[in-house]
Amino acid sequence: MADLNALRATLGVSFHKKSLLEQAVVQSSFTNENPGLAPISNERLEFLGDAVLGFIIAERLYQAFPDLTEGGMTRLRSALVRRDTLVRVARTIHLGDYLYLGRGEEAGGGRHKPANLSGALEAVIGAVFLERGLAVTRKVILKLFNEELREVAQKDSGADCKSRLQELIQSRYQSAPVYRLVEAVGPDHARTFTIEVMAGGEVLGRGSGKNKKMAETEAARQALEQFAADFTR
Repeated sequence: MADLNALRATLGVSFHKKSLLEQAVVQSSFTNENPGLAPISNERLEFLGDAVLGFIIAERLYQAFPDLTEGGMTRLRSALVRRDTLVRVARTIHLGDYLYLGRGEEAGGGRHKPANLSGALEAVIGAVFLERGLAVTRKVILKLFNEELREVAQKDSGADCKSRLQELIQSRYQSAPVYRLVEAVGPDHARTFTIEVMAGGEVLGRGSGKNKKMAETEAARQALEQFAADFTR
């Protein structure tokens, strides 16, 4: 089988049962053509890794976003465990280089196919879990998904500020936030709008922008930052 030392080093995990990591990179097309060399593909490990990944990501979101509703956490988890995300992570560790593929799959560009890459990544996670347990697997996943987690958090606190704030306000006040225009200054072609967002009779944030949408988004961002600051005190 392949020399997986580089992959083990990237993961930061030593394996007592080397066959587990080897199995994680065996695609079913290789097994079908070479049952004597690799009688078992990575599909069972993929199944296990998918469940472990979903749990670790859900746990991380629960800890990192204490005010986010179930719907909000579900949305973020879906963004993090979907195939596109898994493929990006798999490519950062060059997982395609380690795959065992059948001749036809190899000729058809199988090392770059999203299904093969995402499946192999989940299988690797499953192998780490079986070999080293949940605590080590958690460290590996959070390391591999660090940039994706950061990007999702930034997007969620940026363009989607209003949605997040609405979820938060509805959970706390059982009502929707209210955006109030405070002022609009400047000529028509270069006007600046200032808007406050309110809930429960108090101003939660204020923002300015070249149009009302930008001002509302900035007001929502300010409100979320204030909530975060209050939470960490």
